[in-house]
Amino acid sequence: MADADTLDLIKARDAALLTETVREAGALALSLFRTELKNWTKGASSPVSEADIAVNDLIESRLRAATPDYGWLSEESVDDDARLGKKVVWIVDPIDGTRGYLAGREDWCVSIALVADATPVLAAVFAPATDEFFFAMRGQGATLNGKRVLASAGTDLDFSRMAGPKPLVQRLSPSPDDITLHPRIGSLALRLCRVADGSLDAAFAGGQSRDWDLAAANLIVQEADGRMTALSGDTIEYNRREVTHGVLVAAGHDRHARIVEHFRTRPLP
Repeated sequence: MADADTLDLIKARDAALLTETVREAGALALSLFRTELKNWTKGASSPVSEADIAVNDLIESRLRAATPDYGWLSEESVDDDARLGKKVVWIVDPIDGTRGYLAGREDWCVSIALVADATPVLAAVFAPATDEFFFAMRGQGATLNGKRVLASAGTDLDFSRMAGPKPLVQRLSPSPDDITLHPRIGSLALRLCRVADGSLDAAFAGGQSRDWDLAAANLIVQEADGRMTALSGDTIEYNRREVTHGVLVAAGHDRHARIVEHFRTRPLP
């Protein structure tokens, strides 16, 4: 974990820097939303647009100029192994939910975390189309538009208040064909933040999510008195050489424990 001096620096300077940068990035993304944009596919099926690149460039210019000693990991930047030698690293998704963004839906966001020693210590997730700004600082709680948020309590499993891959969630039900999930949320970061604000009781991520999809939302869930871990219950670590993660779950503490225990006794194939 980051030492006291690092955390003091984060509180004194980086929280304000992050807030200003994310709001500026969100405004840029919103100005390009529902306009004609060049877009293409990277990898097997991941969409990217000129808006993703423009927002990434803005964020990088602001954060790297202000914190030149920090590492950098972004979905839209070439990965640089130099980050692995840094104790403090920005982890960035300029537009999480690009597919929805390009389709004109509102379920997308700007997501940025500051990670110290593999653990998120500062986070912001901003959905400009719906004017929702989630923010968390380690040990200081999580807020939505400045108001404290808390994950829902209890252990009951109301599938209409869960989101994620249906074949995965069905494994929690004795009658899997009968469940109706919450409507899909295109941005994984927003899906997880809906647990933090109590809109969802639980959210799942299938395999192949990356650091930039998760790091900010992870801290926001944690600071909202929830838990977000691998399905095994193992803590998620960031800024490792491998940035891809397996199946994950986020929920309030007691419900999270029930779900993790269920999958411990009934593991995925």
